Amino acid sequence: MTPYLAQQLIIQPSGGTPVSINGPLVGINKLSDLVGVIVTFLTPLSAIILFLIISWGGYDLLLSSGDPERVQSGQQKITAGIIGFVLLVLSFFLSRLLGQIFGVGGGIL
Repeated sequence: MTPYLAQQLIIQPSGGTPVSINGPLVGINKLSDLVGVIVTFLTPLSAIILFLIISWGGYDLLLSSGDPERVQSGQQKITAGIIGFVLLVLSFFLSRLLGQIFGVGGGIL
């Protein structure tokens, strides 16, 4: 397959050895390769954001001093974090299952 994206630059100085510079798109030749790179980046990022949301809700609960509005706000943040975690895990397993069913597990996951 012919790569359509600029993946490597080779500089040939006069009288010297060639210098090869690889770009961030090395190995991406299909849409499934691009989706795999994006998923690989976004999954840990979403887990970090999830941890921060649950921590923020816990912080609100600790500093609520019995104020019902702040307690409810903290509980809602923790609930949203737990729902986000469940959705993150379900989406991971669903994508693995669909990858196995359609035979695209090597390119996307």
